[in-house]
Amino acid sequence: MPQSPHSGPVHGPSISELAHSYRSNDLAPTDLVEAVLTAITERGDDGTWISVVDRSDLILRAKELEQHPDPGSLPLYGVPFGVKDSIDVAGVATTLACPEYAYQATATAPVVSRLLDAGGIFIGKTNLDQFATGLNGTRTPYTLPRSVFGNNLISGGSSSGSALAVATGEVPFTVATDTAGSGRVPPALNGIAGFKPSRGLISTVGLVPACRSLDCISLIAGNVTDLSVVFDLVADEHDPYSRSRRRDSRDPNSFRIGLPDVAELEFFGDGPMREAHVAARAGIERAFDRTVEVPLGPFLDAGALLYSGPWVAERLAEFGAFLDDRPDAVLPVIRSILDGGRRYTATDVFTAEHRLGELRTQVAQLWREMDVLILPAVGTTFTVDEVLADPIATNTALGHYTHFGNLLDLCAAVVPAGLTSDGRPAALMVLGPALADDRVLALAARLAGEPALAARRAVPADRSERGQPDTRSPTTLVVVGHHLSDQPRSADLTDRGGVFVSRTSTAPSYRLLRVGDVAPVPALVRVDIGGAAIEVETWVLPASGLAEILSAAADSVCLGRVRLANGTWEIGFVADATVLADPTALDITHHGGWRAYLAAESTDQHAP
Repeated sequence: MPQSPHSGPVHGPSISELAHSYRSNDLAPTDLVEAVLTAITERGDDGTWISVVDRSDLILRAKELEQHPDPGSLPLYGVPFGVKDSIDVAGVATTLACPEYAYQATATAPVVSRLLDAGGIFIGKTNLDQFATGLNGTRTPYTLPRSVFGNNLISGGSSSGSALAVATGEVPFTVATDTAGSGRVPPALNGIAGFKPSRGLISTVGLVPACRSLDCISLIAGNVTDLSVVFDLVADEHDPYSRSRRRDSRDPNSFRIGLPDVAELEFFGDGPMREAHVAARAGIERAFDRTVEVPLGPFLDAGALLYSGPWVAERLAEFGAFLDDRPDAVLPVIRSILDGGRRYTATDVFTAEHRLGELRTQVAQLWREMDVLILPAVGTTFTVDEVLADPIATNTALGHYTHFGNLLDLCAAVVPAGLTSDGRPAALMVLGPALADDRVLALAARLAGEPALAARRAVPADRSERGQPDTRSPTTLVVVGHHLSDQPRSADLTDRGGVFVSRTSTAPSYRLLRVGDVAPVPALVRVDIGGAAIEVETWVLPASGLAEILSAAADSVCLGRVRLANGTWEIGFVADATVLADPTALDITHHGGWRAYLAAESTDQHAP
């Protein structure tokens, strides 16, 4: 289907919107599968998908979900997603955009398995620059993808199809990769959100590596909230580079925002892109009190090492034998890049590592002065013809702000930042040091306007009309009883902008009490001995609504930290210490949750 100029992304339903539709019986997974397949068919072969699961298999998966005894326990119930075709899914060919290289995967990558276990529906494999080598999207033997903004603009790569599957509204999110910017450039060029986590937080088992020491699994979605939801589900520790996640729940208003001197920024002669970035940056300077000017040189110097240094030779460790045996099966531009790795020696490797160590030390000093760094995601855009005419120089320009990310062990998120005066997408990139992922996502959501939009529903009308919505970071809240999604007080959350995230359980170190005889309420108590896992729900709501919700809660309830089954700690409703001495308190832990207790009570009352 031809694209209209400047059409931009199609915003399909988000994860939370799909969950709401399923809970209200407005939609079933089989309906959703049919809608996705229809959308893919209507667009035709636009370079998004390399393979799509057969309709019969997708319908079977959807019906299995519809028969699940507890859909609320699946945080991605009926949510469709795509996977970059360098990541294994059992029974599906992995091609890396090289048909002669293709093989049938016998195991599913852990990152995909987690999504399936959470109720997701795998739709198919997405297009990419061959062997995940490139940032432009034109290096594929399949149909060349193009940006949803039309005018023959490139889609970006190597995760080209992963970005387009989201930007066309076909799926809410996709799983991609990022070595030099592959998970950031395509979202930036298609007006959506992308996230490159710290290396080691999402397992790369089942990924055919481009540069094994640098590769990351990345996520692409229509909004930052969906990125965060999926990240919570797939953070894993199953490969040699695994690290534990470090939680950070600080308010983004407190962050020290690093901004380089505008004179240091490179836009490659693209005046409209420069103007769009300067306008977005002015908004950041107005919104945040603590901005810090930082030099960009050490970051760019590290990025220059990626393709002008020996890391390109690391790709030969994976693809060298295939290149030797089947050189004609590899695209000429990819063959040239891989062959270029042969000139490096072991001495070159150590020399580059020593230089990178120096730069990492310089950058580490800069992180003492700032919490995050904000840069343009790209300095300019290109048409397909411009890239084909000069594939190396244009690709290098696209990676100007992304090449150094993995070399310096950073995490990053990309969000849209409006349009240039001639209708092309501009984007901001938020970077943080290793394991600052929560910090980066929180600020990215703020820049994208998501917290402000959610909080706006919770502030009084007169304050909103004055243009002063509460823009503090949203809060994750764990609820255990009356605020559960099908219970009487859940409206207290939704009326204040709350969004249901998942049904889960606590760690096995809690007891659940029923307190009061006339109007009993649940009370969650953490214990050292004799605890059990208790069913709970997690919600995200504007910080402004939390005080109102707490003030309306029972006297026996207060806010505390709740440890969930996955080992993380979140703010939640817990019992005040006074309940332990309350003579009306009844231990109902053995029911496993408030819903189960109510169901048992109802059965007892109706028993003959």
